[in-house]
Amino acid sequence: MTGMRFMPKGYGGRRRNPDEVKRDGWREQRVLAVALDDHRLTWPERELVRQLGEKLYGPATSGQEVQR
Repeated sequence: MTGMRFMPKGYGGRRRNPDEVKRDGWREQRVLAVALDDHRLTWPERELVRQLGEKLYGPATSGQEVQR
């Protein structure tokens, strides 16, 4: 292959935005990725997500407290 460079699968094309990736993950694999500071969530919803995250994975290590 003279003059052609090998491009691994997944390179090129349109880059999807994070919300598209999250939506597709939920629809196709039932995996939910939620940011605690997502403005679409109410306080009780954010609190539920925080509690689930801590139950499954332990406390966040970033040291940042989400503004409530």
